[in-house]
Amino acid sequence: MRLLLRVVAAAALLAAVWGFGTALPPGPHVFVRPVGSPRGPVRILQFYATAGMLVAGEKAQLCYGVENAKSVRISPALPNVYPATNRCLDIVPERTTHYTILAEGFDGGVATRFFTLVVQKTPEPRREPFNVAD
Repeated sequence: MRLLLRVVAAAALLAAVWGFGTALPPGPHVFVRPVGSPRGPVRILQFYATAGMLVAGEKAQLCYGVENAKSVRISPALPNVYPATNRCLDIVPERTTHYTILAEGFDGGVATRFFTLVVQKTPEPRREPFNVAD
């Protein structure tokens, strides 16, 4: 009987906490800053590619770092992008590409940066003249 009362009391407490959470209207401060993270506005610490120029088909890394960000997006869209102070992703652009990062802070602020990675066409193989006289 005591076990049943404890289970019912725990369920009622859980329902009450859930009810209070859903009854509050969402405000501008829905997200909470993680414990231990520095205070202040969102900042982009770094955003670059490991190569200044590529030949089509070559691989490089796109690296970024953000501070006080609740979300991060990179355009053109890349998979597995999330807030981090130092993160690199493999990229293989087929043409010259303009990359943009947008980080949204816990305070609603936004920070952006961009760069262009130049991609050259694959060089044509050099053809030696064919000489049948030799």
